[in-house]
Amino acid sequence: MAQRAAVAYAAGRAALSSVTALDVHGVLQQLPGEPVHVDVPAETRLHAGPGLVVHRRQELILIPPRVVVRRTMPVIRLEDSLVDAWPVLPPDDRAGPVIRAVNDRLTTVGRLERALSGAPRLPGRAQLRGLLARLAAGCRSPLEIWGHDHVFVGPGMPAFARQVPIWLGSRTVYLDLYAERERVNIELDGAMAHGDPRQRERDLRRDAQLATLGILTVRFSGRRLIHEPGQVRRETLAILASRR
Repeated sequence: MAQRAAVAYAAGRAALSSVTALDVHGVLQQLPGEPVHVDVPAETRLHAGPGLVVHRRQELILIPPRVVVRRTMPVIRLEDSLVDAWPVLPPDDRAGPVIRAVNDRLTTVGRLERALSGAPRLPGRAQLRGLLARLAAGCRSPLEIWGHDHVFVGPGMPAFARQVPIWLGSRTVYLDLYAERERVNIELDGAMAHGDPRQRERDLRRDAQLATLGILTVRFSGRRLIHEPGQVRRETLAILASRR
């Protein structure tokens, strides 16, 4: 395995980092054949080679909390790895690991913001700050971020609460976008949910249970949200007005 080979070659002088560390942390799968990334203290003599990228870091000490052990290998902690990997990944792939790490409660937005504050010259820093702001606002998927930016904000829209917990019998469900005054729940359905009949049945049962609490659930598909944002916005405003 390339990661373990790199650790053995480094012989205690490096820690897995960047996209390789994200693979070890379980928030990104690095493809076979991609180079292994390691961080070393600036003064360390460790040479890069085929399949090995060496990043020299000022003031890096290979001990906790900066370095942790995962799968018996030394790895740069998750928050710093997410920040360091941001400019390395293709633009379309950058948000996924960050969203996954927050959703899986492996880290928090606050910890990521502190890690980002230590990288003032990071390429793409403004975009990562914007993503963290949307996660702090309660967005939990690229679809919700799109809705936040293009549809469910601005004149006429209420201050939606995001990921609101509601108890239905013995279980807790979370509402994507909830307008408390109007008791309207906006659910954003991705492509997988839309194409799975079993998921559709579960959604319908949940919507019926919420209706017994006086909560109207309105669902928009990802296709409509992205391709018909104006129409979705108008429909949402009309539904909210009818409930006031």
